Amino acid sequence: MGAPVDLTSYAELAVQLVNMGDELRNPFSLRSLLEETGRTEAASRLTRRDVDALWELREELAGVFEAAAGGDDVDVVDRLNGLLVRHPVHPQISGHDGQPWHLHLTEGGRVADALSVGSVMGLASVVTRLGVDRLGLCQASPCRNAYIDTSSNRSRRYCSERCASRANVAAYRARKRGA
Repeated sequence: MGAPVDLTSYAELAVQLVNMGDELRNPFSLRSLLEETGRTEAASRLTRRDVDALWELREELAGVFEAAAGGDDVDVVDRLNGLLVRHPVHPQISGHDGQPWHLHLTEGGRVADALSVGSVMGLASVVTRLGVDRLGLCQASPCRNAYIDTSSNRSRRYCSERCASRANVAAYRARKRGA
């Protein structure tokens, strides 16, 4: 039996697209991200049109994370449902690179289409399996990077260890000044 579609990696891609910010407009930066995440075929086919489409998607995905951080579950679901309509899933059975038969969400078409479908499906999967509260924005000032909380106790508040450490040091210094 083939491996299931890895929606977790697609959800992580959504986070990475949101967190790229203005770097997403740079085809070289986007190509590097795709290569680093094992999407070398997509990286080799990337066009300016894909970059523009992914920039628009980034804005919509950022809105999903903003709504989640604001605790508005209905808005998150409405936004994701709208994205699911605009980026319909076209699953196909695939076998490549010595792997057994498995599902891909899209094959062919524009790179932006495949990445959009995957990102939206990945986030929809997180929301339906784990809950809206697993999507968040970093609470370390001034960072507002997105993250997916996969902790067992739903305790994640920062996008990275770096931001967590920076916030903890700032809180410690604030307590020292106040003492």
